[in-house]
Parts: sequence; C-alpha cells; structure tokens
Amino acid sequence: MTVPLPPPNRIYLLRHAEAAWAEPGQRDFDRPLNEKGFGDAEIIADKAADKGYRPDLLISSTALRCRDTADAVYRAMGLTLEVRYVDALYNATVDTYLEIIDAQDEAAVMLVGHNPTMEQALEALIGHQAMVSALPGGFPTAGLAVVDYDASAGRLTDFVIV
Repeated sequence: MTVPLPPPNRIYLLRHAEAAWAEPGQRDFDRPLNEKGFGDAEIIADKAADKGYRPDLLISSTALRCRDTADAVYRAMGLTLEVRYVDALYNATVDTYLEIIDAQDEAAVMLVGHNPTMEQALEALIGHQAMVSALPGGFPTAGLAVVDYDASAGRLTDFVIV
C-alpha cells in the first residue's frame, strides 16, 4: 500500500509593482509605488485572490514600494492574512531569500521583494531552463510566480501578470 505524500509547499514570489523615481534627496528605500504601480498592485492582488492563491504567511521587504504592494495583497486576501516585514529582504542575496523561505513552517508562503533577487530566487527554485522558458524577458514588476515545491524539485505552476 502506498502512503500518500503531503502536497508540495507552495511558494509565491511577488515582485513589487512599479515604483516612482526617487525625489532629490530621497533614499531608494523610501520610493513609493507610482500611480501605475498602485493600480497594478491592486490588479495582481485581485487576480491572485480570484485564482484562489492565498498564502498562509506574507513576508515583505520593509522598503516602501514592497510595503505598498503587500498592502494591496492584504486587502485582496482578507484581514486574516498574517503579514511580516523583514529588513533583510532589502538589498538581499538570493541565499537570504531562500533561507527566509526555508525557515517557514507554513504550507504556503509569499515573498514580496526586489529584482534581480526575485528572479534569481525563482531560477534557484525551478532551474535555469524553466526560468528562461517561462520568463524570456525577465521577472516583470507586479509579476507573481506560483511555485509548487517539494524536497526534490520546484515547478512553476503559474505566472500571473497584470
């Protein structure tokens, strides 16, 4: 008799929506979403919710553009979604992203972060060929990768764009 295995963990990788250019004297960290970015964040969050993509935990960079994007997801998913803001996601290496994902006990985790690290994390999870095939133009702003992952491999289940 075969014992069924638990379903793979689901990892959502959401690149922040389009940010405004920095104002004179403004730090990169403090750049908000621009008008298009606010709209795109709402659209991608609504699309994810409509598809039934709901993380158990959302972990976001503390950079303002990521917090703005995470806020849209929070509104679309409902007020019971647990959200954590993590300084280490800003200017992080791919290893940091993967360590943060790996440290979670939840079945489904969403990271809201930055490129190029978001793209590198997706590549590390699904492999170079799958990454290039799925996203020949790279990881767009407000793009959402849905990865089903188990101990042996990751598989890109969906890529949602605005």
